[in-house]
Amino acid sequence: MTTSAGNARALTPGQAGADDRSANRAGKDAAAARTADAADAVEVLGLVASVEHQAFERLADDARQAPGPEQALAFSRQAARCVERRDRVLARIDELGGDAPAAFGRFDGMLDDFDARTPASTWAERLLKTYVGYGVADDFCRLVARGLDPDSARLVAEVLDDAARTELAVRELDEVCADDAVLSSRLALWGRRLVGEALGVVQRLAQRPEVARALDRAGAGAGAGAGAGSQERAQIPALVLNELTAEHTRRMSRLHLTA
Repeated sequence: MTTSAGNARALTPGQAGADDRSANRAGKDAAAARTADAADAVEVLGLVASVEHQAFERLADDARQAPGPEQALAFSRQAARCVERRDRVLARIDELGGDAPAAFGRFDGMLDDFDARTPASTWAERLLKTYVGYGVADDFCRLVARGLDPDSARLVAEVLDDAARTELAVRELDEVCADDAVLSSRLALWGRRLVGEALGVVQRLAQRPEVARALDRAGAGAGAGAGAGSQERAQIPALVLNELTAEHTRRMSRLHLTA
């Protein structure tokens, strides 16, 4: 007796069961991947919220130490905008089912070592520290956020796209550096010290597993995910370093200072 081609192609019960198990495993793996991606997003968003909060604290302190009422008002308004941006990011963490205060708190004191190593002695040094230090932090957050889900990535891009505080620092620095070559040279040296210390902060952040995975998804990592060894994760990925350095050079060029 011959067997029809249709019957020959029919799955046996064992084969059908194996396919069902494979499909179930694939579904579970996909769900686990989505959960892991959401956890990474929560961590990165916690980083962004913390950067905004610490920028608020610095700008509020800048307002307190400003040389005049005009600067005090301008910096205090920028500090208030940091709070608004921070709260938008915290709201996104809640949408993802994360614990916003916990995610935010994991980066508490992130810039303490940077601040301890770079005490500013003048108003101009303080302005450049805000401009360079938080400029590097913002650039790093933009880069890492490219590896998040589209809604989170879009939010971070919008939050960090507010150039008002940058323009404020540039305007103030242009005024204090006008026709003062000695001050400009001193600030150029100060800027090089600042960026070196800021990149040290970035290096530590890039070693966090969640941040490293987001960098990998953004195409900026170097195999620095959770499974990578500590030696592989010891340095900032080359693409990250190159982009941050280029942005710093551009930032200093706006001030007519040598990076």
